[in-house]
Amino acid sequence: MKDSILVINCGSSSLKFAILANAGQDTLMEGIADQLGSDTSTITFKYQGEKHQKPLAVGNHEYAVKEIKAWLDLHPEINDSLVGIGHRIVHGGETFNQSVLINQEVINGIQECASLAPLHSPAHLKGIDVSLALFPGVPQAAVFDTSFHQSLSKEQFLYPIPMDLYREHHFRKYGFHGTSYRYINQQLDKLAPGSDQQGVLVAHLGNGASTCAINKGKSSDTSMGITPLEGLMMGTRSGSLDPSLLTFIMKAKHLSAEEALDVLNKKSGLLGVSELSNDCRTLEDAMISGDERAKLALDMFAVRTAKYLVSTATTLESIDHLVFTGGIGENSVYLRNAICQQLRAFNIKLDDSLNNHAPRGEVSNISAEDSHTQVWIIPTNEELMIAMDTISLIQGL
Repeated sequence: MKDSILVINCGSSSLKFAILANAGQDTLMEGIADQLGSDTSTITFKYQGEKHQKPLAVGNHEYAVKEIKAWLDLHPEINDSLVGIGHRIVHGGETFNQSVLINQEVINGIQECASLAPLHSPAHLKGIDVSLALFPGVPQAAVFDTSFHQSLSKEQFLYPIPMDLYREHHFRKYGFHGTSYRYINQQLDKLAPGSDQQGVLVAHLGNGASTCAINKGKSSDTSMGITPLEGLMMGTRSGSLDPSLLTFIMKAKHLSAEEALDVLNKKSGLLGVSELSNDCRTLEDAMISGDERAKLALDMFAVRTAKYLVSTATTLESIDHLVFTGGIGENSVYLRNAICQQLRAFNIKLDDSLNNHAPRGEVSNISAEDSHTQVWIIPTNEELMIAMDTISLIQGL
């Protein structure tokens, strides 16, 4: 069946990719180009249960896409089934409130938003440029992380700063992980019909982490802001803190503003507090072995996640569902329990046995019988959403 979609996700120093078929339900191949921008960059392909890794002759996004094309040329049965390419784009600003087919006007719009995501936008634009050159005539779509949150009200997305900064520079909350939240919203409605008319809280917890309130199917508040630094404590990001702390760090460490922001983005969070790792699994192992800093880091993560869940919940009429997703949300028994312990005043309760024995990679309802809120684990699938959006846009041509 000729319906394969190549999904490309260009990060600042990596490029994830996958080829999905059968309306996005089957993953034919997936992989990652890692450590781009260095002399040790590699690309890994996972196909038919086997992984193959090779060094990249040139460690950049362009050559990574060229390697994907070369792989497709060696697998003509998949190459011939390719009908479209979907690109994950971090920032669509106020320009894009839904996924779109890529043309020059769309490229110009992404370029205009580039200052809001200086680490990611150049990589996205390069991935699009190379893909258009290597796959001429193949429709390509842009799927924006920010678009799901364009339903936020002004009271929620505006910052209490001089309004000319918003009017002239578009400084406001945008939010991220929107593709994941949209997927969770759709899946939950299949599991609990009618949830699209209820109040839903979602905790997307991974190395990057955020929360979102979904009121009757639409995002009503989210924790990330103009950049992914706002909100929760994360793997290496500090999350929200007193803005004046930035100048204290600059003076204490004799750093520029950019260097101080680098501390908050890359050296803080779980890594900064534990002084060990940004990986939750490593920290949980260390905690079990008696490492107090690892436990402190995990407990701080739980406390801050709970606070932002409650904060975003103020936009809901009721809290009918709480969903955990993302690598940490789906797999950390300890953190799910610790977060819900912080929410006990709202009668949000886990069943310890269901939480402890939830099968990895599967949907689970882990609510206690007397919980006022249904608590779920739902694995996210952003690649599927990107593929489905791409198919839908192509069919609309």
